[in-house]
Amino acid sequence: MLTAPEPNRPAWTFLTNHAHVLIAISRNPELRQRDIAYAVGITVGAVQRIIHELEEEGYLESERVGRRNRYRIIEDQHLRHPLEDQHTLRDLIVSLDQ
Repeated sequence: MLTAPEPNRPAWTFLTNHAHVLIAISRNPELRQRDIAYAVGITVGAVQRIIHELEEEGYLESERVGRRNRYRIIEDQHLRHPLEDQHTLRDLIVSLDQ
């Protein structure tokens, strides 16, 4: 089985995998979980767990469209950590897409 080459990944990053999943979805709400996993550099199982957690906490909604999911980020939700809880997901997404 041929696999796509892994993009170069640094040993650590400033954002969590949860943030990376949200950023990937914000850029394309119809990405397959496999494509999200590749973009973030984690397993499909980890993507499934993160999406479930984000949905459970009200940060993300998903809708089945045919054989795929379409995701919607709840952008007015506030970030969770006390250092940044005055900011919303929209603030995070906008700041990284400039």
